[in-house]
This record gives sequence, C-alpha cells and structure tokens, in this order.
Amino acid sequence: MAFDFGLKRVGVAVGERALGSARPLAILDAGGNGCLDAIAALVAEWRPAQLVVGLPVAESGAHPLAARIERFARELSNRFGLEVARVDERFSSAEAEDRLRAAGGARRAAR
Repeated sequence: MAFDFGLKRVGVAVGERALGSARPLAILDAGGNGCLDAIAALVAEWRPAQLVVGLPVAESGAHPLAARIERFARELSNRFGLEVARVDERFSSAEAEDRLRAAGGARRAAR
C-alpha cells in the first residue's frame, strides 16, 4: 500500500509487486487523526505486506515537505508495525502524464 502525502490530502494506492502494477484506492483528508483512522481501516481490509511513502526530492536539494513526510512515515510504522519504504518520487508525476498522454488520455480528465 502506497501513500502520497500532502498537507490537504493523502493519496492511497495498492500495488501488486509480482505484477508490477498499482492502482489508486482512496484520497483521504489529511487533517487530524481521522486520516490515520481511515488508513487503519484500509490496512485492516487490504492487509498489505509493506507500506510505501513517496518522498519528493527537489532538484536543488531537500523538499519543503520532506520533514513532515518523514514524520508521517514514522507514524505509519509505529502504528501498524509494518516496514515503511521511502521511494524517491521526483519524476513520478511527469512519468504518469507521459503514460497518460501516450494512452490517449486528456490531462484535464485525469485530474
């Protein structure tokens, strides 16, 4: 189960390592403990083997959200007792847009 942390929302996706695929699962409001409670319900339902948190890395160094995202990753690890991998997502948005464009999708519709 993977997380894209934001100050307003947290995106959640599930993936299958053997198939090398992932799909969006939910978008959660980031405020308060409600987000962690919603994540707890998803973890109980999906029973992931590992959690993944995307780390944005700015071209010039540390991203402004890096410390908050690291704290989020530690909270997940402490609460669920699962390994939490941190993955550099520096170019993931650009890659997703390229794939969408190649598949004939409209950027506006994808949002």
